[in-house]
Amino acid sequence: MGTGFGAGLGLALASSAFIGASFVLKKKGLLRLCGRARAGQGGHAYLREWLWWAGLLCMGVGEAANFAAYAFAPATLVTPLGALSVLVSAVLSSIFLNEQLNVHGKIGCILSILGSTVMVIHAPQEEEVSSLESMAEKLKDPGFIVFAVCVLVSSLLLIFVAGPRYGQSNVLVYVLVCSAIGSLSVSCVKGLGIALKELFSGKPVLKEPLGWVLLVCLVICISIQINYLNKALDIFNTSVVTPIYYVLFTTAVMTCSAILFKEWQHMVLDNIIGSISGFLTIVSGIFLLHAFRDMPFTPSLLPLFLQPGRPDRHQSCQHQPLLPSQDKGSQSEEEEEEEEEK
Repeated sequence: MGTGFGAGLGLALASSAFIGASFVLKKKGLLRLCGRARAGQGGHAYLREWLWWAGLLCMGVGEAANFAAYAFAPATLVTPLGALSVLVSAVLSSIFLNEQLNVHGKIGCILSILGSTVMVIHAPQEEEVSSLESMAEKLKDPGFIVFAVCVLVSSLLLIFVAGPRYGQSNVLVYVLVCSAIGSLSVSCVKGLGIALKELFSGKPVLKEPLGWVLLVCLVICISIQINYLNKALDIFNTSVVTPIYYVLFTTAVMTCSAILFKEWQHMVLDNIIGSISGFLTIVSGIFLLHAFRDMPFTPSLLPLFLQPGRPDRHQSCQHQPLLPSQDKGSQSEEEEEEEEEK
């Protein structure tokens, strides 16, 4: 594991921590409005709350760290680790916002941590891309061109054909648009990260047209993502959109990175199985964390022997007669007969 890989891993973890904390800080700031015009009612009183600004600053730091992480570590590693921000937000919300984290949520947190650990251990190593020239060569690869054309054509069909017909009833329509376009935006981020590294090393990157093309494409891709993600969140429940978006977006990014940067080409079978298993474990954790977030889980739903304050059923059965109990009169007569026989 090289120094660059370790730096990318550290930046990805820091990004998840800052982004997860930002949600809690902004929520804390909104709760302090105390009767003033709230954001949901069209008000902007939250702009005078320093906690809200602290949350916005944390969000900016987290996104900057995430942007930098793509320049050092494979996208196949950085993107799935974004799930840890959901975990950080859930844990901090239960501590500082008094939001209940039920058993399903706790199991989901544990699964997300385990899956992330497995993915870090078996993370693929991408082909070295040290300059914009090598990035341009990879963008000319026929496999990536076919992939990009398929993404653009399918996105246009989803937007103009499937969207008007099924967008209001099927959650997959708008989420698929966000995920497909998001895979291209991550590729743009990788290219811009390489350009920034060259800029800091003193190379005349600003004269290269590829860097500006990648910047324009990134702005367009992010605008489309935000637009259709907001549409999906406005129509469907957040607990439904979030896990589906995470799974589809991460899958699209991993596919795009495998084609563009050849991340899986030199991996052994153990690392391939480990990466896929880690990703599926994270998906399971995110599903449990979101799908059952509002479901109450009380001790009465547990089996009898696990319920607090209940006697152990196994022990109580040991003191009960196997045959039906007889009335007290017959029991006393049998006792007298036994004493006479003695």
